[in-house]
Amino acid sequence: MDKRHIYNSGIIGNCNFIAHVHKSTNINWLCWPTFEDSFIFGCLLDTEKGGEFNIRLDDSHITSNQYYLENTNILVTEVKGEHSGFRVIDFAPRFIQYDRYYKPLMLIRIVEPLYGNPSVRVNCHPKANYGKDDFKKFRGSNHILFEHAEENMRLTTNIPISHFFDQEEGNFILSEKKYMILSYGNTFEAPLMQTAEEFLIKTKIYWRRWTKKANIPNFYQEHIIRSALVLKLHQYEDTGAIIASSTTSLPESPGSGRNWDYRYCWVRDSYYVLTALSHIGKFDELEEFANYITNITQSDSGRLQPLYGILGRKILTETTLDYLEGYRGNKPVRIGNQAYEHIQNDVYGQAMIALLPLYTDNRFPMDERKDAKSWLKYILEKIKMTIDEKDAGIWEFRNIANHHAYSNLFQWAGASAALKIAVQNNYKDIEEQAKVLMDKAADYIEKCYDPETQVYRNSDEGSNLDASTLQLIMMNYLDPSSERAKKHLEAVEKELKGKNGLFYRYLHKDDFGKPKTTFLVCAFWYVEALACVGRLEEAQQTFEQLLSYGNPLKLFSEDVHEDDGSQWGNFPQAYSHVGLMNAAYRIAIKLDKPIFIK
Repeated sequence: MDKRHIYNSGIIGNCNFIAHVHKSTNINWLCWPTFEDSFIFGCLLDTEKGGEFNIRLDDSHITSNQYYLENTNILVTEVKGEHSGFRVIDFAPRFIQYDRYYKPLMLIRIVEPLYGNPSVRVNCHPKANYGKDDFKKFRGSNHILFEHAEENMRLTTNIPISHFFDQEEGNFILSEKKYMILSYGNTFEAPLMQTAEEFLIKTKIYWRRWTKKANIPNFYQEHIIRSALVLKLHQYEDTGAIIASSTTSLPESPGSGRNWDYRYCWVRDSYYVLTALSHIGKFDELEEFANYITNITQSDSGRLQPLYGILGRKILTETTLDYLEGYRGNKPVRIGNQAYEHIQNDVYGQAMIALLPLYTDNRFPMDERKDAKSWLKYILEKIKMTIDEKDAGIWEFRNIANHHAYSNLFQWAGASAALKIAVQNNYKDIEEQAKVLMDKAADYIEKCYDPETQVYRNSDEGSNLDASTLQLIMMNYLDPSSERAKKHLEAVEKELKGKNGLFYRYLHKDDFGKPKTTFLVCAFWYVEALACVGRLEEAQQTFEQLLSYGNPLKLFSEDVHEDDGSQWGNFPQAYSHVGLMNAAYRIAIKLDKPIFIK
């Protein structure tokens, strides 16, 4: 495990942007003004063209560590040398102001000495147009103005401004707290120190209140809290869109070419995120996403895409930036995602289930459910239109189309959800339509069953198995107590289970060959399936094993290499944190222990 690759960084954000802070203090990834715009700092993908924003210590035997202020998205990085050390507090302001959430495009860094007389150098070199261009730098009395075309940023600080223009890049002695506020667009004119400290207190209070008001089970609470805080940051609050990850082109495995841009909103991923947040009593996020998906469906009466831009953009043309070296030399670097063109027919059922609480949970008043019938008709018509089609499936095969069990499962589940709403509201015509579609989806699922091996294949063709079919158990298509469910689980785990609880999504060849890393969310699905069929002790043991694949900040990547536990893929991955939360929830309800029992 000495050679284990992990992402040595944490994230901060305010539901308007996400920044990655490396344990060296460098901001190694930040896209402004939105998740899907060019990076301002992007040395994650190119150490030369990616710019930098770091604080370097001039000392020997330097080490560093990171931690979050408890129950917040405020990150602390401590850098320690033989004779001196300092601490950096990084955060993005978020709190209630004038009855609205204040979430500016503002990154605040507070630097203070820990011991000795730390000699430090601060470098701030933002980049534009994905590393192609530099910002012009202008000196102010207590700030630096960065300009590129119509973009501008301001770094306001009590560090001597000449320090940032010193061609010899000299150091200064950090003898007291120093403040840096990097803001995008609007100029910052308020008192520096007072504002930074006040915003820090208010942001800390906001996150701790948000956490305190969550209904979180006692089972591995710290991990659930961190995952919930991570997921919250991945929702772009202005529209309600939820991104899969804040990064692009971090490879699923070295040299694989599986380098994707995940800075967009997948309907599928959003369903899982909202399920996890609903489990802990967080419904604001659900209502925000409902507005997002409603705006999309009202502006486009055609087929739902698997993914959209965070502002609802439909065309997400995939291009490669060949001039960037890529993460650790892994090319290509991609922006955009071709999957927007795919046919993925699970999307309608997932949109239906994601919004189900809005129409069935009595905590939402009746007058907020006026569009129930029109929404049901829209979804059921789409399921009816697509149910006989082959599609690319959950794993977004680029050159393979089949009748996938997973897609049919969500057509079945979406129709089931529609039936529940129709019965509750006495929509007789919709009841009948939903029942017909449920039966038709079930027929397609059953065509995937192999009676000889007693397993559901990934599709109605061939013999390939797929971890996504574990959802047949988790979603109660198969009765978890039935022999069919247990046999299916045994067959899937026999083929796809890796070492130490890890799980492959599949092992057959796809457009890029055979996968070389395990897919972390599949391992958490496996945990859920184990709990469902009553193998609770195994579920707990496997869950505990999986927790070791996070970085020191309890942040999880998309993929894990089973040989050494290395993190790969985009990071942190919403899917993985969703998997953790849902698996923990499933185990917790099965355990159902009083809080005073260990």
